Amino acid sequence: MLAERDEFLTEGLRPLDCRSCGTTVLVKKNSPQHTSIQWTTDASTSCPVLAERAAAGVHPALLDTCERLSDSITEAVREGRLPCHG
Repeated sequence: MLAERDEFLTEGLRPLDCRSCGTTVLVKKNSPQHTSIQWTTDASTSCPVLAERAAAGVHPALLDTCERLSDSITEAVREGRLPCHG
């Protein structure tokens, strides 16, 4: 059961570098509307946008996805570097 859960959570994740800051995350496009992102580092310190928000007092658990990273993911899908499974 544990192996099946881990496979469900991690299958299809691909490394992707943010074109703005170079931070690497693992990404899977489950559908045009749904994206899974797994940070491989502390997002609130490795991403300059999220670090700025954290420094302004936003709790790290409440940080939303960086718009620059979202743009990088959209570009990767458009260029065919990241498949969309939906």
